[in-house]
This record gives sequence, C-alpha cells and structure tokens, in this order.
Amino acid sequence: MTFDTIAFERRGPVGLLRLNRPDRLNAIDSRMIDELNRLLDQVEKDETIRALVVAGAGRAFSAGFDLKEGSAEPKTSVADWRPVLKRDYDVIMRFWHLSQPTIAAVHGYALAGGCELAMACDITIAAEGTRFGEPELRFGSGIVVLLMPWLSGPKKAKEALLTGNDKITAEEALAMGLVNRVVPAGTELDVALGIAREIAVNDRVKVAMTKQAINRTYDIMGLTQALDMAHDVDVLIESTETPEGRTFREITRKDGLKAALAWRDARFA
Repeated sequence: MTFDTIAFERRGPVGLLRLNRPDRLNAIDSRMIDELNRLLDQVEKDETIRALVVAGAGRAFSAGFDLKEGSAEPKTSVADWRPVLKRDYDVIMRFWHLSQPTIAAVHGYALAGGCELAMACDITIAAEGTRFGEPELRFGSGIVVLLMPWLSGPKKAKEALLTGNDKITAEEALAMGLVNRVVPAGTELDVALGIAREIAVNDRVKVAMTKQAINRTYDIMGLTQALDMAHDVDVLIESTETPEGRTFREITRKDGLKAALAWRDARFA
C-alpha cells in the first residue's frame, strides 16, 4: 500500500505511522484523512500489529487541519460545515478507538487538530521544546474534538482554550496531563517505540480488551456524549456569522492573517 501524505513501516510487531507533509508542517488535509482511514482499516484487521506509533516527518508532529485547503472551498451554513467537521472528528477519534494501543511521538509543534490527535493516542511522548496548543478561538473557529478537559480538568482546559494558547511547553503539557513523558529532543521516537514493544509482548487480545475497558469507563462518565455535544457546538461556531468574525475575515482577505490578528489584539490595548 502506497501513500502520498503518510508513510508506514513495520518494526517487528509495531507499526510506525508518519504524517508526511513536512512542507506544510504535516497539516491534515482531505487526502491525508483518506489515507489515514485506509491505513487504519488495514491496521485494525492485522493481528500481527500489536501497537501503533504515530510520529511526524520534518520539523513538527502536526500543525492541525489544513486551513489553506478549507479556505479554497468557502462554507457558510450548518449543512456545509457538518460533513466536513464530522470527517475531521472521526479521523482523530480513530486513534482513541483503534483496537491496538496508539503511542504518539511528538516533536516541534502539535497544534489544533495535531494537538487533538496527540491527545487521542493512548500514550503521548513529547520531546523537549515541543509546543502544544489549541488556538482555534483566536481565528474564530471551534474545537473539533474537545478532549482536553477530560485530560487536564476544567481549569487548565478553560485557560488554554479560551485564550487560544498555542505555546504550551512540553513540561506544561506534562503537568496538565496531556502527555505521559517529556524526553530529550531526538529521543521521542525511540522512547515511543520502546513502550510499544513493551506492550507488544503482552497478550494481544487481552491488551485490546483492557484498552476497551478503560475507554468504556470514560464512556460511562459521558465522554462520547460530551464530545458529540461539543462537535455540534463546533458546527454552530463555524457556521455562525458575527460582526467581529466578519471584520476579522475581511481584514484577512484584504491584508492577510497577521493584519487581522494585529487588529484583534489592538482593540482593547
């Protein structure tokens, strides 16, 4: 199986998936989503793959969903936005639901949808110097998969999400519960592969059952229902026209994103 936007290789019983659009900081576009779904379909059925490590090629893990692709196809209504955001939501949550444990090896940047993908993996290893964040509200957008409150608690999640902080350090992410370990830069993939191998020697069926039981615990607490509700809110956010949002977009179209951000930041200076 060959791909354009991702790469996959076998390391014994461990699968290694790389997001592979380094020129775009591994931004997740529709082609990548299609290829991720194709690969994960195969991984799900392959009993010889006992764990999956996810990494990013180049300078970053992932800068999130590809905004350039989205702007090329303007959307205004709920009917326009719902299928697109559902596609985005589903591909992130595949890493949460995959039978095999998923381990993210994160470096550089893990922002917006990239941050959500890292959080959706069962275990997350971060390199020193990594920056995490969900800056969507800074651009008038919503959160596709609202996992952060479940990992960090409401106080830290509200601070990060409502400010649109995209400079959360690896150490801060560790303290928030978003990652498992912070390791020296350049070692994150080896550490992730090591953990995957530790998992791989255990009984495959019983590992899958235990992962399912942990996920089911969160479902009983309401995770799936809450994520579905937040997804509906995201659809409304994207399709709701506000005076501030209209001005922001007009400045962006006319003068560029930096000018729009400068206008936003200067309003109450």
